[in-house]
Amino acid sequence: MAVNESLHALAATLGVHTQYTDGLGNQVRVGDETLVRVCRAMGAAISCPADAVEALRNHAANPTGAVFAPVSVAWDGMLQMALPSGGEVRAELELEDGSAGPVHLADGVLRATRPLPLGYHRLVVLTGSGRSTCTVISAPVHAFRLPGERRRWGVAAQLAALRSGRSRSVGDLQDLESLCSWLHAQGGDAVMLLPLLPTFNTDNPEPSPYSPVSRLFWSELMLDLGGAHRPVGAVSSLDVSKAHAEVWSALSQRTPSPEASRDPELLRYARFRGVQARMGRNWREWPAVARGGELRDDQVDPATAHFHLVAQDLARQQLGALSGRLRRDGFGLGLDLTVGVHADGYDAWSRQQLFAEGMSVGAPPDPGFPSGQDWGFSPLLPQASRLEGHRYAAASLVHHMAVADVLRVDHIMALSRLYWIPHGMALHEGTYVAYPSEELLAILTTESHRHRCEVVGENLGTVPEEVNTALQRHRIRGIYLAQFQATGEEGASLPAQDEVASFGSHDTPTLAGWLAGDDIDERGRHGLLAPDRIVQVREARAAAIARLAVMLGASTDDPNPLLLALLEWLGRSPSELVVPWFEDLWLEVRGVNIPGTRASERANWQRPMRLLLEDLMSDPQVEACLRTLRQARAAASGETVPS
Repeated sequence: MAVNESLHALAATLGVHTQYTDGLGNQVRVGDETLVRVCRAMGAAISCPADAVEALRNHAANPTGAVFAPVSVAWDGMLQMALPSGGEVRAELELEDGSAGPVHLADGVLRATRPLPLGYHRLVVLTGSGRSTCTVISAPVHAFRLPGERRRWGVAAQLAALRSGRSRSVGDLQDLESLCSWLHAQGGDAVMLLPLLPTFNTDNPEPSPYSPVSRLFWSELMLDLGGAHRPVGAVSSLDVSKAHAEVWSALSQRTPSPEASRDPELLRYARFRGVQARMGRNWREWPAVARGGELRDDQVDPATAHFHLVAQDLARQQLGALSGRLRRDGFGLGLDLTVGVHADGYDAWSRQQLFAEGMSVGAPPDPGFPSGQDWGFSPLLPQASRLEGHRYAAASLVHHMAVADVLRVDHIMALSRLYWIPHGMALHEGTYVAYPSEELLAILTTESHRHRCEVVGENLGTVPEEVNTALQRHRIRGIYLAQFQATGEEGASLPAQDEVASFGSHDTPTLAGWLAGDDIDERGRHGLLAPDRIVQVREARAAAIARLAVMLGASTDDPNPLLLALLEWLGRSPSELVVPWFEDLWLEVRGVNIPGTRASERANWQRPMRLLLEDLMSDPQVEACLRTLRQARAAASGETVPS
């Protein structure tokens, strides 16, 4: 086999794509250097294309001695696995509760004699060549859904921006509860939030909720400090450093609960943050022992460790209590699971064996980003995740679903494939790596049922058809944005029943900004749009606005009637859940974020709402929007339309 053929064969064996279609419709043949580096990051002993022959031979030799895949899925509890034939073979299934599983081995096939209980079980197979283990995930085919066919509605928002007259520098859980209670009184069903995970808030803050320190803990900035702070009043920017200082001051004299003090993962997280305070954020530059996972007491800043221990303890208590109150009222809390974590964060340090070194996750060129995107975090290693039974992936889901009624999974295509970019290479020089989607979907549906949490998959952009097919099979809702739909020549079609519908999101311009085209100017200023394309993009935007206006039967002269017509149209659609971006209800112009811009270029995630919550709750325009949506949803459900 020729060197190039061997390299391609090795890549295919590891799930590395040797060619793909980018977002511009171009067929891309992946370069040898990219394949070598990605294969090496996945554990292959390869430094140049000539090493591929030996690397492929070593991989085929299967040095682990495993006789089957490390994970197997038993959909709806029905297990059937082929085991090695010839010689003596013994198999034992230990259920999650420690009891023996109901399995029978005959003619090389292991079958469950009755459906396995929901959960994660451990299969052990003994043969003459050794002992092999497998995690068996017994999962329901369908994700959890609330019973009934009532057409629900709510709003989507960034918690930090939800400020009231009592707020400190950022919105907190008391502000969130005020919004939920008020919206529930208006007939609303849910509030969907951007991620509530911890971020780096001091020393060059990075406030993006999609670049968290961990997917296993909560943001300390959302804590309700009660009377331990003074209201700040109106602010022009969400100052996370100031917000951090407010929380630090309020918690300095508190002690953690006995439960928190005995939690090994939480204690390790707090100590990690304490070492970062002394030795720097980039743990890759720490001394070897600390870098490898062992932290000495003299390396830990005790005040910082204490702060994070207390803050996480309190966050768990407050968010759990709020979730319980909302559930008792029949109101839904929606959370957002990020696709990755900050490369300097706790998860990447504490689980180094799961993350690929020298790689970043991003996206190939597409119409919105002709150069491609680099999202700045390290990808999970598919095989390493399988070997641990996807425990980290499951723990990330459990963390969210324990308090959420709806979970939006960001970039759900990541369960099937992710675009890896070797460090130092151009954005268009990466390639896709395949992930064990069936296994990851099984974890998703399992935890969905365990926690009675509905699932929404963010499937916008260039998404392979098999991903959307999988969402439909497993009853995972997709996402519909009328803004994207209006850009097509046919205009916007109605959202489907299984789509969560809105006009835009945190990654798109607001309705008012879209109508004005302000985002086009911003993208041009930040180099995300070539100067010679601005006129073309403006013309396309004007055509999209005209199509949307005709479809809604509204004029483009005044955005207010168009907004009401849009809410009416979405509200009467088949979608089971309509959640407009909250700030669109008062026609906020400036978007909270422009993807692809750096912190030095634009203050993403730092814009508060233009109005405080008290003002919004009595604003006639907002009330008219909610009334329109409420009546449209009732009509779509066949209910009596409330006044």
